[in-house]
Amino acid sequence: MSKLFYISRNYKATNSAASKPKTDCERILDTIGFQNLGFKQTTYASSAIGAVISFLGITKGVIRLPKHATLAIQYPLSKYYKYITTIARIKKCRIILIVHDVKYLMGKNKDIAREMKKFSCADVIIVHNESMKKWFQDQGSRAKLVPLYLFDYLDDTNTYTAPSMSKESTFDVVFAGGLGMQKSAFIYKLDALKNNSFHLKLYGSGFIKEDVDPSNSIISFEGMFSPDDVAKHISGSFGLVWNGNSIHECAGHFGQYLLYNNPHKTSLYLLCGLPIIIWDKAAVANVIKERQLGICISSLEELDEKLKNLSEAEYQKMVQNVSEVREQIISGGFLKTAMKKALLHLS
Repeated sequence: MSKLFYISRNYKATNSAASKPKTDCERILDTIGFQNLGFKQTTYASSAIGAVISFLGITKGVIRLPKHATLAIQYPLSKYYKYITTIARIKKCRIILIVHDVKYLMGKNKDIAREMKKFSCADVIIVHNESMKKWFQDQGSRAKLVPLYLFDYLDDTNTYTAPSMSKESTFDVVFAGGLGMQKSAFIYKLDALKNNSFHLKLYGSGFIKEDVDPSNSIISFEGMFSPDDVAKHISGSFGLVWNGNSIHECAGHFGQYLLYNNPHKTSLYLLCGLPIIIWDKAAVANVIKERQLGICISSLEELDEKLKNLSEAEYQKMVQNVSEVREQIISGGFLKTAMKKALLHLS
């Protein structure tokens, strides 16, 4: 299929991982025959410069967009979304929407009808997983829906050392992401657990050091790194996928969002060769179970016992399975497969 396009923009350079999935997505689209109609991808930190570049680049892109083309758009796109989709519709283009976040499900937008109206312009929507697909169907979406299953995580170095298990020492469990109270208050409750089988290594922004007693804690803060560099610094036995304010479940808006989304940190851990520890009700837990990529738990209170009972053979099997999935993640395999299905729906 010819005439495949996307329009790049400025992605604000920060130590947050927010832009990494989107910049990776564009790089993957380049490899499967999509052409960028806008300016070359940029990462200016300045909001003012970035806004000007994005507006001019997107304007260039929609002017160059041919009639009856296929346009891939990443969602959300804030102020430029309506601008692009309106012109694409006028030019009778087919739209493939790649969803990164659904603001209603995140608790950031209470107007579900308004957000669903934004999705209505798409012919095909690439959603995170089967749970998100069902949610779109329940809201009456008429678009073809294609699950992604896991986000890709491109890494140009492609070097890692597979973790190994030592029964003599505790497990190092990695947690990467926002470390503040809004998203990850559960972190600061972990020392209350009866635990002697794991140590928690934190990577990210917002760590509240005053809430942790370093002389009597299982928690250590390892630092904050850019999403392209963090994998070089991560070492451990497992990666933890958990959100919210409770150790008993993933609670609050950020915790409940796990019922529908694919957390990007899951892919980061797999990139680093780490098996996953995840809430068993999370949408992506289905992939972890099916492909034997880690441990699913209903509460963090269970983790100590689960790790104590884990055999070396079981752990090495997880590590081997992770290494196979890792090859897909670093090569853009998940988006390539989803996009192939999306294009078949349009053919």
